[in-house]
Amino acid sequence: MDYDRWKNLPAMFFDQALRYGDKPFLWVKNEGRYRPISWSAAASEVRRLARGLLSLGLARGDRVALVAENCPKWVIADFAIMSAGAITVPGYATNSIEDHRHLFANSGAKLVIVSTTALSSRVLAAANQVETVETVVAIEPAAGQATSVDLVSWDEALRRGVARSDDIAGIVAGIDADDAACLIYTSGTGGLPKGVMTTHRNILANCRGAFRLLEQLGLGHEVFLSFLPLSHSYEHTAGMMFPISLGAEIYFSEGAETLALEMREVRPTLMTAVPRFYETLHHRIRLGVARKSRLGQRLFEDAVAVGRKRDDPLKGLGERVRDPLLDVLVRRKIRRRFGGRLKAFVSGGAPLNPEVGAFFLALGVGLLQGYGQTEAGPVISCNPPFAIKIDTVGPPLDGVAVRLAEDGEILVHGDNVMKGYWNDAEATARVLSDGWLKTGDIGEIDGNGYIRITDRKRDFIKSSGGEMIAPARVEGYLTLAPEIAQAVVFGDRRPYLVAVLVPDPEFAAGFANGGEPVLSELAGDPEFSKAIAAVVARVNRSLSPTERVRRFLVAKEPFTIQGGQMTPTLKLKRHVIRELYGAELDALYEGKGAATA
Repeated sequence: MDYDRWKNLPAMFFDQALRYGDKPFLWVKNEGRYRPISWSAAASEVRRLARGLLSLGLARGDRVALVAENCPKWVIADFAIMSAGAITVPGYATNSIEDHRHLFANSGAKLVIVSTTALSSRVLAAANQVETVETVVAIEPAAGQATSVDLVSWDEALRRGVARSDDIAGIVAGIDADDAACLIYTSGTGGLPKGVMTTHRNILANCRGAFRLLEQLGLGHEVFLSFLPLSHSYEHTAGMMFPISLGAEIYFSEGAETLALEMREVRPTLMTAVPRFYETLHHRIRLGVARKSRLGQRLFEDAVAVGRKRDDPLKGLGERVRDPLLDVLVRRKIRRRFGGRLKAFVSGGAPLNPEVGAFFLALGVGLLQGYGQTEAGPVISCNPPFAIKIDTVGPPLDGVAVRLAEDGEILVHGDNVMKGYWNDAEATARVLSDGWLKTGDIGEIDGNGYIRITDRKRDFIKSSGGEMIAPARVEGYLTLAPEIAQAVVFGDRRPYLVAVLVPDPEFAAGFANGGEPVLSELAGDPEFSKAIAAVVARVNRSLSPTERVRRFLVAKEPFTIQGGQMTPTLKLKRHVIRELYGAELDALYEGKGAATA
């Protein structure tokens, strides 16, 4: 691929559409079957919508908010906005009215595109409160009142586009590589989300780096299965823009509930996901193994044990002989669960527990842990396919430079680094210095250039004894226990760590007397607390004395996106959980709550 010939993202898209013509491009389920939209049909609709948006008064540099679930129209809208010379502002479908209002107001959005009837009521309620928003384009019939904005249907916008003759090719040719392509807002794990000005150059640099990383896999006709929100920078670049740069097909998942079936149906060759996805797969595979016969369990455990030693020069003769047989009897069946032609899973968005990563690698499933953040395009580094160190996030992508500050903070430089935060010069100055991005992550770099993340700079816990503790490491060990689904630890300026724990539903069901487990009731059950305490004590044996959790409380409910404790990419909002359980956490230091054994 010659990425240098593409000056901007619409130029890349139209070039690929011309090359692949009537070949399938975007796949969406309709009446239970995946049906394709061709490259040429998508390009035609992008041009019509771009002209339609221009007819609604859109001008170069204007911002257009896009609120939709993953679907072909998301892709078409994004490229139509950019092809009209404007800037896309993606919004999560899970956003509240206040979240939407902040996004629209902070970006100064002139126009909003919304997908479903269900989403439109929240979008219209927010748009009516923001002076800059003039028009809302609804893909489906809208619900709610459009009091201070004009409401236009998607079909009407397309009809308007047919009636115009704007030179879209000319507009695209005038877009500079350093113009903002989108404002992607940070996840808000540490406060109000900030708009990251991501340029065409930033994303194209990421695509180029990803191609050079993965080309050794023999990239050709690739198939992606997309299920992370396209409004997140990770999926926007790695799950949409990168596949387009390859001329790949993109299938849209209907959701986490149907993903296992869709992987068998779609048979993806490459797929991106967050660590929570792999943790869930790990848990489900382990549960399935527990239901097998003793022989089946022994074979599986042997496949994992021998697989972990695959590159060990000291591996015994018996293990070398059994390895190919175990591949046929065990590993091949696991790989078929993912469609059978997967070249690699890529994990990003949060730290992957090394034990989970090593588990999949032992089963012959290619799992590449990467690292990045919205401010960096977002990809900074990733493990190469044939030189994986799963406890690291790999070396920097081609074209990305990384160094460590005196305090261990990771600094990044390259074409992937953002222009800055939208309308926030002060915040921009805090993280950008002479073109170097201060990531806020603490790490190490080994002799081969592989980066190991130790923790977020702001998330370090400093105990009252002065010890620095990485909470992500402790939480990783806790959630690796099959009895614990989610965990958050606290203890800043305190003598020891405490935790809020969400038990595994199947484990909790064993204490619910045959009914549906209610966490708020189970928290008061002495036998249940004793069982959880035993689990935490078991985990503590793998941790240093300062990392051990001394007391805990059981969460009233699981941490969810809808509940506000998680971001749409399943990262925990530590500050929200701290506010929610503040008084109870403080009480743990007064001798109340459950103590570990």
